Amino acid sequence: MRNVLAAAALIAAIAGPALAGPKLTIEIAGEANGTVVIDLRDDLAPGHVERIVTLAQQGAYDGVAFHRVIEGFMAQTGDVQYGKGDDLARAGMGGSSLPNLKAEFSDAPFDRGVVGMARSQNPDSANSQFFIMFAPGHFLNGDYTVVGQVESGMDVVDRIKRGAGQSGSVRAPDRMVRVTVQP
Repeated sequence: MRNVLAAAALIAAIAGPALAGPKLTIEIAGEANGTVVIDLRDDLAPGHVERIVTLAQQGAYDGVAFHRVIEGFMAQTGDVQYGKGDDLARAGMGGSSLPNLKAEFSDAPFDRGVVGMARSQNPDSANSQFFIMFAPGHFLNGDYTVVGQVESGMDVVDRIKRGAGQSGSVRAPDRMVRVTVQP
């Protein structure tokens, strides 16, 4: 019995702390067509997670496009200002009516399925937009805020319609139809 308990403790230590933050559920329509559940990491970025939760509870993310999707890198969404209409020429330049957030960088790596906050060159400019990693992007480590990890639905993320060229701009993009939060 002692060996079983020691082994369980070792596995828990290797796996790291259990994620106990709120869960974000995103229903996606389009080529991806499915549901993604994200464990939000309020232990790493309490201010950023609070913002995502607030916007989700307000329904601000409902109908927002995945406006920038780069094969082998990430899918970006969350522009509640310019990401809802059919004309997405300005998508990626907007945010919410709430103030920008101060950076909450951590040692958490940008691995496949990690969710990070998008920002401009100013580290304290994140607002509403976020991205989900298709593959590791360790060059982002320590320079962008990690806000969560995909718990389920990574197969749905993998089906999100890709954009063109290095900009990743998407024509007729997939959209977050409904975004909800569970404590």
